[in-house]
Amino acid sequence: MKITAPTHADVKTLAAELGLALSADDVAFFGDLLAGGIPAAYGPLDAEPDCTPAVKYPRTPGYMPGPDEDPHHAWYYKTAIKGARSGPLKGRRVAVKDNVCVAGVPMLTGASTMEGYVPDIDATIVGRILDAGGEIAGKTHCEYFCFSGSSHLNQTGATHNPYRRGVTAGGSSSGSAAAVAAGEVDMAIGGDQAGSIRNPASFCGLYGMKGTWGLVPYTGVFPVDITLDHVGPMTRTTADNALLLEVLAGEDGLDPRQYAVKTSRYTRALGKGAKGLKIGIVREGFGTVHSAAAVDRTVRKAALRFEQLGATVAEVSAPMHTLGYHIWMPLGVDGTVEMMMKGNGYGTNWKGLYVLSLIEWHAEWRRRSHELPDAIKLGLLMGHYVHTRYRGTYYAKAQNLARKLRAAYDAVLADYDVLVMPTVPVKPRELPRPGGSRLDMMAPGLGNIVNACVFNVTGHPALSVPCGMVDGLPIGMMLVGRYWDEATLYRASAAFERAYDWKKLRA
Repeated sequence: MKITAPTHADVKTLAAELGLALSADDVAFFGDLLAGGIPAAYGPLDAEPDCTPAVKYPRTPGYMPGPDEDPHHAWYYKTAIKGARSGPLKGRRVAVKDNVCVAGVPMLTGASTMEGYVPDIDATIVGRILDAGGEIAGKTHCEYFCFSGSSHLNQTGATHNPYRRGVTAGGSSSGSAAAVAAGEVDMAIGGDQAGSIRNPASFCGLYGMKGTWGLVPYTGVFPVDITLDHVGPMTRTTADNALLLEVLAGEDGLDPRQYAVKTSRYTRALGKGAKGLKIGIVREGFGTVHSAAAVDRTVRKAALRFEQLGATVAEVSAPMHTLGYHIWMPLGVDGTVEMMMKGNGYGTNWKGLYVLSLIEWHAEWRRRSHELPDAIKLGLLMGHYVHTRYRGTYYAKAQNLARKLRAAYDAVLADYDVLVMPTVPVKPRELPRPGGSRLDMMAPGLGNIVNACVFNVTGHPALSVPCGMVDGLPIGMMLVGRYWDEATLYRASAAFERAYDWKKLRA
């Protein structure tokens, strides 16, 4: 990277982009000033090495597995990066979603425009897994720029649900869910901006935790919108989930999402049982325009089973819940366009670690925009239109209303320890068939997020717990708790898991 000054022609173009009315004399005047000013001001940075965390553990790039080794199309690259000789994850193989930087291992982020990119750092969570004795088993597929609640938008093809081929595994942490559900790894990392940990966990019969906003450092993970970004564990058991969160959680000093983080020994909550817990079934999380009756019945019946475990269960109301999806929309669309796309993944105006190699590579999407899938193009058009035509006011109002939405849930949680609703209001759908209409390729996943995305807005911890089957496919029950109280969610989940074989539960 070496900075150069703009030509007079560049200045004219820049003025047009900014809406500046410059005369020919203005162009010459400012062009001459910039010709000397820019190299003098910015040039010294070219000679300075970047300031990034060191990579501690040796590894090879790994390899892209073939169909025989990857029957569900869950993997982008397989690796065998060994961590410390001892630690709480010793002997555990962990997959990471392919929006997480692993130094020296290719990262696609599901997108054709990212093909060939190789990160030069480990994300904080990767380092923590390795320091805890875990092994990074590889990178699992995600949807194109993580922008889908289904599992068919990865550039290399669809990920299939291990419970039934041809059915979605959920998104966007689709490969992580499929690899764990199929028993190919012990644990996996997912990312979540609208339910992308919990949605595929629900569809694949897993435990998926989106912790309190900022609990787990997002450093070195492909950003979407800082205020929505979460990353966390996906596992086959509550105990594994709590263990992995213990390793991941805590401030790293590099992530602006983290402020006054409170961690806990989550595994200590596992044996406490559900007796004495107050559990609220959130009325507004059921019977939505997207809801399937069988899913609603399965989750409600599962929630009522907590009474048999000694908990108090009652229906509660959170009227603002139905507005939550609409509050999320400007954050998830306008915010994504401004930061992830126009801002080349990172944007500006925050302190923390910027991954320069990722910024430079991802910026090439403009040159290859014809390759973007329709869902990304629609989001770009929608977010850019609303944000520019209305001067960012919808994004700003959504952030203001997010505080009101959080307060509304805090008020309910003042009287209840855990709130319950369906993670996803529908059962896993069939994947779109090849050759289907453009709309068919975009529609799946839109209704998946109506419950889950609310807690990306509020930041409350939310855990998807498998709670039954509908037509032979898993259904998830979402447990929501107070800020920094993941331990109570694990307590409730572990009690339910011990008492019931979720695969035998029906509506």
